Amino acid sequence: MARDFCDVRILLFVAAAAFIYIQVRLFATQSEYAERLGAVVESENQCTSQMRLLIEQISTQQGKIVALEEARKIRDEECAQLKTLIRHLERKNLQSLTSQKEWPVAAVVIMACNRPDYLERTLESVLKYQRSVSAKFPVFVSQDGTNPDVKTKALSYSQITYMQHLESEPVRTERPGEIIAYYKIARHYKWALDELFTKHNFSRVIILEDDMEIAPDFFDYFEATSALLEKDKTIMAVSSWNDNGQVEFVHDPEILYRSDFFPGLGWMLTKSIWNELSPKWPKAYWDDWVRLKEVHKDRQFIHPEVCRTYNFGEHGSSMGQFYKQYLEPIKLNDVHVDWKSVDLSYLLEDKFLNHFAHILSKARPVDGPDAVLKAHNVDVDVQIQYNDQRDFERLARQFGIFEEWKAISSPFLFHLTVGFPGDIQIH
Repeated sequence: MARDFCDVRILLFVAAAAFIYIQVRLFATQSEYAERLGAVVESENQCTSQMRLLIEQISTQQGKIVALEEARKIRDEECAQLKTLIRHLERKNLQSLTSQKEWPVAAVVIMACNRPDYLERTLESVLKYQRSVSAKFPVFVSQDGTNPDVKTKALSYSQITYMQHLESEPVRTERPGEIIAYYKIARHYKWALDELFTKHNFSRVIILEDDMEIAPDFFDYFEATSALLEKDKTIMAVSSWNDNGQVEFVHDPEILYRSDFFPGLGWMLTKSIWNELSPKWPKAYWDDWVRLKEVHKDRQFIHPEVCRTYNFGEHGSSMGQFYKQYLEPIKLNDVHVDWKSVDLSYLLEDKFLNHFAHILSKARPVDGPDAVLKAHNVDVDVQIQYNDQRDFERLARQFGIFEEWKAISSPFLFHLTVGFPGDIQIH
């Protein structure tokens, strides 16, 4: 029995130990869970705190976004108001701004090659009268070739724009014995006019050469006649030159004429005319080419009685041909003409024939072998009629005017208008 009691005590001890162990484990587990729960709660609190902070930041950012949106709307409204104001001001001031802007009447290009002394004389003459109208008539010098003295001389003038034409391929004549300079000149002209009309987009260009002086009213003359070019499409160009403008033949600086003959030597053409000429520009002798009827197409040329250019180029490509006899005695206009007050409407196609017919109707007919002597001895306008080329050349020699019969489309040479005491109209 004692053994049984001992066994029971052992079992009870073991059971108590097991109970105690289980309690200890349960307590440990509860403590661990309690710690974990505490950590979870703390983490949750931290998350809640961070979420609140994030929500606050989001709210702040949303507030900033709303503020930026409002600022953008205000800025857009202000920009729209400014644009409306600008458009209003532009509409309001467009006319006055336009009237204050001085658009070019024409570019002036001086064609140069290898004569620096001639170029200097021409530039001094041109710039003397161009200073007061520089915005209306920008000046260019176009040099053909690489002569260093010409380039240095041109670049020494700050008032001009310098251009240089360099040959991309050798220049060859089409026929033996021809002067190659005429081919080079034609190429240079085409290049320079293409540059001014296409690259620089001028509506008109006045072409001078590096051996010309101009009259005091040169620019006023071309500004006045530019309106004729735009208004009357039967006018192909305006020239400042009269082949028969020698001192003894001219007296009225206000008189202008229409001619079938292209005078050249200081002339103005429009962009539309150049667009027509440029694609078919000749390889040489460009001035004679312009005088062909198939080129000018019965359009005429304006020229003055008294020249607005003077050619001093005794030495050049033409080797001084006719210089002493015809060019040196040319009269360069030296009086002021108020071209703005001169009515040039008589030069329009629908009026000029009547105007010229009226002049001829008042002129006294003079004929016979001594017609020239009779013309010298009267103080009224006279007219002399010739019959053919030989007759014309005979009269021209007696008067001392050009005898050449070049590219004349009819026997009526309106361009040969000269004067002694009065005008002598040769027709």
